[in-house]
Amino acid sequence: MNFFQELDQTMKQDFGNRGLLCSLPENPVEQAFVILSSARRVILLTGFPVRMEDGTIIGETDGPSGTADLAAALIGWGAEVLVVTDRPSFALLNEALSYRAPKAALALLPDEQPELFIREYVQAFRPTHFISLERPGKAKDGHFHNMRGEVIDDMVTDSSLFLSEAKRFGAVTISIGDGGNEMGMGAFQEAICRHVPSGEKICTKDAADLTLAAGVSNWWGWGLAALLSIHAGRSLLPTEEQECETLHRVVLAGGVDGCTKKQTETVDQLSMTVHLSILRSVTFLLEKELTARSARMSLLHGKAVQTLTQTA
Repeated sequence: MNFFQELDQTMKQDFGNRGLLCSLPENPVEQAFVILSSARRVILLTGFPVRMEDGTIIGETDGPSGTADLAAALIGWGAEVLVVTDRPSFALLNEALSYRAPKAALALLPDEQPELFIREYVQAFRPTHFISLERPGKAKDGHFHNMRGEVIDDMVTDSSLFLSEAKRFGAVTISIGDGGNEMGMGAFQEAICRHVPSGEKICTKDAADLTLAAGVSNWWGWGLAALLSIHAGRSLLPTEEQECETLHRVVLAGGVDGCTKKQTETVDQLSMTVHLSILRSVTFLLEKELTARSARMSLLHGKAVQTLTQTA
């Protein structure tokens, strides 16, 4: 099993027992690796809203941390990054980015005329890549849904135009999700409809160029950071201490667990111990791959020197 397959298996650990991941094909990890090599200007979109008992709406903890980690890796790789979210998640992203990726720009998707905003920003920024991570996607019925099948249109600023508009300007589109109701997950429509409760209702209509699934969407922030790290030849992953601090700041800014609706330092009901075990696995796989690639390069260099010496 190679690095890409091992990373795929790590991302697909289903601690939440959602049942979708085992029915999906392999994530296109190696393809994502190749595509990320040309990342120069990247728009990141995230933010999934939760309605609280008192009726207020706030963003969940799945999304901001992973997006901030990915933004940090992209900037470390040398790309320019624009992060976009709507009102419920703006404060969460502001805190996460100020800590992990202060050089990333953050834009608020307006409540009114978001289509105009999207067209103007995509045209001005000219992204090479567009990546959505844990962002609601529009289903076939034209509505946004949570995992329970409830319509959440009043909680979400419609950002669905980003996919088609980014493609129109030549950007590669990548979408990340863990349940089937996220933007771009239409690529897995058959599996979502068959294996996810309310799948036929919540499955998003549109598909990205590449769709990546995980047990928790945040994890692909690390997964893509690991792929960028191979290109960079050094780790662009967060440390465990940085990851704990990022989530701590997201929660202090008001973020809640999307499953429990509680303001706790958990993501999808999973404790930081679980999430850090995934980060530790990704870090181990990356270190092993970087070491192997370095050894291969040294061997090739040695052979080249030997050939030149013999020729001389």
